[in-house]
Amino acid sequence: MKKSDIDTFFARLQAANPKPSTELEYDSVFELLIAVMLSAQATDVGVNKATRKLFPIANTPESILALGEEGLKSYIKTIGLFNSKASNIIKTCALLLEKYDGKVPDQREALESLPGVGRKTANVVLNTAFGQIAMAVDTHIFRVSNRTGLAKGKNVREVEDKLLQRVPEAYLLDAHHWLILHGRYTCTARKPKCTSCIVSDLCEQPVNMEE
Repeated sequence: MKKSDIDTFFARLQAANPKPSTELEYDSVFELLIAVMLSAQATDVGVNKATRKLFPIANTPESILALGEEGLKSYIKTIGLFNSKASNIIKTCALLLEKYDGKVPDQREALESLPGVGRKTANVVLNTAFGQIAMAVDTHIFRVSNRTGLAKGKNVREVEDKLLQRVPEAYLLDAHHWLILHGRYTCTARKPKCTSCIVSDLCEQPVNMEE
């Protein structure tokens, strides 16, 4: 995709959704961290259903530790990989209290040192909670970036690096939200809604023009 087209691409996404945000429900940085940890290989809808029951009971490192691993599992058992996620969340809560006064750190290295927190999770927290420029490349962003020609890459890190280089500075802060939502609702994996897509004329590979 040409540089001028990339600018048009994001200008249209911005016009359609001026203030994009995650669809995960949270009221604090800690709640966001836990929700993102739970969202790996799970849907935001499924995570929200679980956290609507969990967070009123336990939404701090102390209160989740008080639940214990088995108690936590009872709230998140509807989410995929809940056993390993519960283990990691308990360990993360303990480490937050031990090293960070119970607060979620705003540095990548510190975030990625937490059990169960990888680069993508750290990117979401840095961007959404702390307003830092970061590109959390999930399956949606990977697909949209490659399909449209916006930023082609063989793996998520390659796509992440290219997006950070190619997305105009004015759109960088919100870019990953726009791309995730576009991939989730328009540029879907099996039946992309190309005829109703507001950027289809800029796309390198519109694949479904006969909806």
